[in-house]
Amino acid sequence: MKKTFLFVALAIFSLVGKVHADEGMWLPMFVERLNYVDMEKMGLQLTPEELYSINNSSLKDAIVGLSEGATPRGFFCTGEIVSQNSLMFTNHHCGYGSIQKLSTVEHDYLTDGFWARSFEEELPAEGISASFLVRMEDVTEQIFSVLNDTMSWAERNQAIAAKAAELEAAASEDSKYNPIIKGFFEGNEYYMFVYQVYTDVRLVGTPPSSIGKFGGDTDNWMWPRHTGDFSIFRVYADAEGNPAPYSPENKPLTPKHHLPISLDGVQQNDFTMIWGFPGTTERYLTSYGIDYNVETFYPIIHDIFKLQTDIMDEFMQKDASVNIMYADNKAGLANTWKNFEGQMLMLRKNKVAETKLELENKFSEWVNADPARVEEYGNVLNTLAETYAVLSEVSASVYFPNYVAQTGAIGISGAFTRYVTAAQSKDKEAIAAAEEALKGIDFDVFFAETYKPLEDKMLVEMLKLYYNTFNAEANPNFYNLVEKKYKGDVVALANDILENSNFATPESIKAFIEKPNAKKVEKDPAYIVCNAMVNHLVSGLAPYRAAMQTVDQNSHLFVKGLREFYAETQPEKSLYPDANSSLRMTYGSVQDYQPADAVSYDYVCTANGILEKYVPGDYEFDVPQRLLDLIEAKDFGQYADENGELIVCFLSTNDITGGNSGSPIMNSRGELIGLAFDGNWEAMSGDINFEPRLQRTINVDARYVLFVIDKFAGATNLIEELTIVKSEPATEEVVAE
Repeated sequence: MKKTFLFVALAIFSLVGKVHADEGMWLPMFVERLNYVDMEKMGLQLTPEELYSINNSSLKDAIVGLSEGATPRGFFCTGEIVSQNSLMFTNHHCGYGSIQKLSTVEHDYLTDGFWARSFEEELPAEGISASFLVRMEDVTEQIFSVLNDTMSWAERNQAIAAKAAELEAAASEDSKYNPIIKGFFEGNEYYMFVYQVYTDVRLVGTPPSSIGKFGGDTDNWMWPRHTGDFSIFRVYADAEGNPAPYSPENKPLTPKHHLPISLDGVQQNDFTMIWGFPGTTERYLTSYGIDYNVETFYPIIHDIFKLQTDIMDEFMQKDASVNIMYADNKAGLANTWKNFEGQMLMLRKNKVAETKLELENKFSEWVNADPARVEEYGNVLNTLAETYAVLSEVSASVYFPNYVAQTGAIGISGAFTRYVTAAQSKDKEAIAAAEEALKGIDFDVFFAETYKPLEDKMLVEMLKLYYNTFNAEANPNFYNLVEKKYKGDVVALANDILENSNFATPESIKAFIEKPNAKKVEKDPAYIVCNAMVNHLVSGLAPYRAAMQTVDQNSHLFVKGLREFYAETQPEKSLYPDANSSLRMTYGSVQDYQPADAVSYDYVCTANGILEKYVPGDYEFDVPQRLLDLIEAKDFGQYADENGELIVCFLSTNDITGGNSGSPIMNSRGELIGLAFDGNWEAMSGDINFEPRLQRTINVDARYVLFVIDKFAGATNLIEELTIVKSEPATEEVVAE
């Protein structure tokens, strides 16, 4: 007798063996030609038409780009439609700004969460829009038709911009659609994306930040992760289903497609795909660009943003109203500085510059083998090396004074430059016009949503950072001011601004405008510092801009040559363009990883980790008592896995970056199994070089999302609205012989 095991169809794909990490953020319109065979081998059960179609409902119609305004040129996050009433899931950190704006001390949705029990209770999320891709098309030929070899780089860019505007206007159909043309492969191809943009978006639900932001900055980019990083919105339209401004008369949009949500969970090697709007990658960056980033650009921005967020943290933890006020701003700055910190570390540790240099040497050998190639590409790498050296010299003189010049009273004083210039000209009409213009500025806006003790400390510390960064040679005006008038005490200068500047408070500004005096402005300490910053910035701005233009031009040429190099030497290799906030698809599998010797990470983490990390009263690791009770009782309902555990997050090999936050991660049937929300620390170099052994996407499990909505919040009205599916368990049949 022998046993023959007959499995249900859904189990057969375990036979395909271990799937690999698939690098690449692919354009959906090319999925059938470039990716479908590989995806099918890995387990995909959908047809190309079910993935991307411009004539019929397809998976693309459930993917939403999130941005501000009715005519977005890019997307800060991704969402997905999960119901026939356009309920939309995205990350908690993607909805953070809207949640913050809707929060007050009395109704602190950041701290307490929010759950609408009916359409009427949903809150308008002002400033957020939802864009659906109607179609995309190749417009490279139309764009290139206006170019010629005699054009300078600037003339070329002007011609491209003009032609793109013409094509976009024609495709808008009298503003019905929002078309956007973007360059790919460093301007060697151009594609148009036609969107329909809905501006009536409403907050439906959000967990408290102790769930949605659990782990805070400490856990950001780290695994294991136990963050319930989700929030819920809904897209509204007019009676005909068209975009419309907010109105109580609007109705939930009926979408072309929405994603079912699977309760099956994930197993090692399961096929996964993510669709979304990744923001920016630099996969074709040279070794010289990497050196510039690591040694110059990243450290500058890291130090400035880290300083600012530390100051915000100090005051936010003491006052709930200040926490609400600065929450969104601080979250964005903190995410950036920690990202740059990780990139500085991992680009070196993973030897990305060395990897790029190997490719550049091979490229150079290929170029040098043909005189025609030498003529076109022979100087491109040397030029990039020289230009990045220039950027390394001048960047600090652009970025540091730029940020100082935007700080507090220093920044506000800059608004009075036109008035001072008019007064110096002694032109009465110009003076009158300048004075009238000052009266038209709403200076209260400069102070709205600010906390004076925090802003005062920010000004002091920013001036200290600047003073300690540059010597007398770099900015003699500022240095001499501090040394002579304030006896080398930059804090005394900061205090002079805070105590005596006409631009330090709304009241002093309004009083000054009532009786303007140009001499007072010129002698004002904030204005003097602002001028010193502007002079310093201007000294580096011209060479900085010229260098950036040279980098753009030669990067375009390098990638053009690199594509020819690959076409000749590796014709089987498919290239994908860098991310640029256009819709992309990436596919891979559920996988664990081993980041270091004797260290192994599982591909899932459970709610038990929340109990292990829990610190009562800690602003990053505290959690609601109700969540603790549910976890301790293992009261997980239908959302538990086969072992009775609640999976919070899981890992996959998908290739994502910023902008993919909130993207749906789906199984082989196009069902939602989670929301992508982060990358892992060990592969922070991944935006520049994909690291297949290390690179992982961190996803919040769909079952944890549903658990929080259902068991924690009791928002069963939302659960009932969803299409929740679960496969039949695999069966075994014994056949006698």
